[in-house]
Amino acid sequence: MRFRPDAVHVCYINTVSRFAFAYDSYVGGFGLSALARPLVERLVAWDKRAATRPTAYIANSNNVAERVRRYYGRMPQVAHCPVDLDRFRTGDGAGGYFLVVSRLLPYKRIELAIAACALAHVPLKIVGAGPAERALKAAAAGTGTEFLGAISDAELRDVMGRARAVILPGEEDYGLVPLEANASGRPAIAYGVGGALETILPGITGEYFSQPTAQSLATVLADFETGRYDPAALRAHAEAFSPARFTERLHALVDEAVRLGPGVRDFAQ
Repeated sequence: MRFRPDAVHVCYINTVSRFAFAYDSYVGGFGLSALARPLVERLVAWDKRAATRPTAYIANSNNVAERVRRYYGRMPQVAHCPVDLDRFRTGDGAGGYFLVVSRLLPYKRIELAIAACALAHVPLKIVGAGPAERALKAAAAGTGTEFLGAISDAELRDVMGRARAVILPGEEDYGLVPLEANASGRPAIAYGVGGALETILPGITGEYFSQPTAQSLATVLADFETGRYDPAALRAHAEAFSPARFTERLHALVDEAVRLGPGVRDFAQ
């Protein structure tokens, strides 16, 4: 984005461009690895130049803030992305199934959730659509996995509220799904890296699995006790990430950037 020299430009960033730090898993996941590398290398160089322009950065998580420091050499503050609390209602988890809500993309590692649920002999529902759908359906053949496709907000509210828990099988930059699960009164199970470390309280709002393998996740699923999680406490945790709190934090950081004035620099750390 280009702007006047006397303007203050604050960039709220959800992640560093994924092709810059996760080339093999992201670009390679689309079958373009060797073909696209020269083009992507030019994009990375352009991206780093563009990253010098904003006056200051605000990251959606500490995980992304560290990535901004590492790849762009900038020093962001953090305003955790909010969860849309009004979209969800506290459910009872009576459906008996585990749930994945995601775009169907290779780096989301949804095949890991399919394999883990098969190992643990538990049913899985998957909400979402995307280019990996055919491959995932092939991987799920003969298992207790059901693909629901793209569904309405009302349908998602019901499906999520009735789930035993919501699974986040891949590493996410931040990942709103655990908070959406908590807003629905349901716990979340996530790979214990990345943004999930900032939104899940083990034993209170969900659990982590430690290795990016189906067996590691299956072990957690097999021992999972839905009754140990209080739906009201889960909803209260999600409310700590409310839009109102986010807006207050964002306003304060933008006001600080304006007070410090234009020019390329970062917030005081």
